[in-house]
Amino acid sequence: MGVVYHENVFFSGHVQGVGFRYAVLQVAKEYEVAGVVANLADGRVQLEAEGAEAEVKAFTAAVEDRMHGYVRKAERSHGLRAGQFSGFKIV
Repeated sequence: MGVVYHENVFFSGHVQGVGFRYAVLQVAKEYEVAGVVANLADGRVQLEAEGAEAEVKAFTAAVEDRMHGYVRKAERSHGLRAGQFSGFKIV
């Protein structure tokens, strides 16, 4: 894989036990992105997505829009790196 735009987002709020990861997986099907979404032991959900910058940004914005009632805070980091994912999955 070549170099891709990567975004790592940590969502906090009421994000576990509400179908958050499944909703993210459904939104991912609408975009050309690869990555993973996972529950963390501290109650947050981590989303990693990579692809074209515009697609990744649109995808993460769509996730926030869909789940806005559950998200209190979203902490982001982003950059370019070699692609590491194939497809999108819940882990």
